[in-house]
Amino acid sequence: MRSVILSLLVIATVTAAQDERTFTGTITDSECYDADHSFMQMGPTDAECVEACIIAHGAAYVLYDGETVYELSDQQTPKQLAAQRVVVTGTLDPETRMITVTAAR
Repeated sequence: MRSVILSLLVIATVTAAQDERTFTGTITDSECYDADHSFMQMGPTDAECVEACIIAHGAAYVLYDGETVYELSDQQTPKQLAAQRVVVTGTLDPETRMITVTAAR
């Protein structure tokens, strides 16, 4: 029994590692999901607009790669990366388009 559990843990770890990949895009918010802040104009810079949308509208940080918007499981790290082009490492749930973030830079 113990060897079966250990085997399942190893398989789960290998599978999770295989699914991890990198995504490159701009950290923005779910209100200005395409990183175009000219409509909302919630601040003089794109980063300030992102922050204002998060605070005032309850928006969430997202990653926009130029075509697709991805929700981010980590809502703390993007605070320092608002309106910046970044590389996010994590696993993607294709149904929800949520990236379970393991690293962002």
